[in-house]
Amino acid sequence: AQHKSIADEAKMKSVLALLLLLTSADAFTTTPSGSVRSTATTTTSSFSRTSIVLEASRNKDKVASRSKWAASRGYGLAAADDSGDAGKSVPRLIIAGAPASGKGTQCEIIKEKYGVVHLSTGDMLRAAVAAGTEVGNQAKDFMDAGKLVPDEVIIGVVKDRLDESDCVESGWLLDGFPRTPAQAEALADAGVSADCFIFLAVPDDILVERVVGRRTDPETGKIYHLTFSPPEDEEVLARLDQRSDDTEEKVKVRLEEFRANVDSVKGVYTDISVEVDGTKEPEEVSATIIEAIDSMLV
Repeated sequence: AQHKSIADEAKMKSVLALLLLLTSADAFTTTPSGSVRSTATTTTSSFSRTSIVLEASRNKDKVASRSKWAASRGYGLAAADDSGDAGKSVPRLIIAGAPASGKGTQCEIIKEKYGVVHLSTGDMLRAAVAAGTEVGNQAKDFMDAGKLVPDEVIIGVVKDRLDESDCVESGWLLDGFPRTPAQAEALADAGVSADCFIFLAVPDDILVERVVGRRTDPETGKIYHLTFSPPEDEEVLARLDQRSDDTEEKVKVRLEEFRANVDSVKGVYTDISVEVDGTKEPEEVSATIIEAIDSMLV
């Protein structure tokens, strides 16, 4: 009897030891990363899992919120990411200057440097004139008279263009727009804001000289100047055309209208405006512009 009691006691101890071992093993689980965390009670384990789910949900909502904010500001999707590019925006730029101030040259440099979409209202309107569209014919009447095209003809085109995916993802460069305070206000009302407003300053007498000597190759679209940059090929020289509004009389009218509006437009962008001496060599002008843009994008 005594031997049976001892055997029963040993069995009981073995069962208790096994139960203790199983309980201890269940008290620890392996996380996805391979580390061990305690889940000693069902309540603690449930709380931990709930916390993880809630935190993941919060992070997802945070990312979605930041993505929405970035998109509304015209930023690329990468701007809402937690990568090394976080906080960097795509460039949103405006360049202004009178006819023949050198905007075309500087726009090409800026486009190459930053990869932005170059948006020239002048090119779009001239294309419409060449196509003989209704809006093109309206624009031609004003251009032939040496006047600026009115707001209602071009403002809707610009708004829609800025909403297209290439502008949202790569950034944009508005060339010569807005030209009037009304256009600047319309852009602001549409939620469009820029990082940098660049103004090329050139005296009127230099501008007139630049415009009057300007010629275009109808076959290639390349622009030459009879004094500063004439073509070397005599055949090209012979086929050059002068735009109908590139006469001294008409350019002076355009300059008067430009001067009447530009100060008001500059006033809208005072906080992001930089004025550059456009009489210097193109390389010097571009160096100043790039420095200004970089400082605004930091």
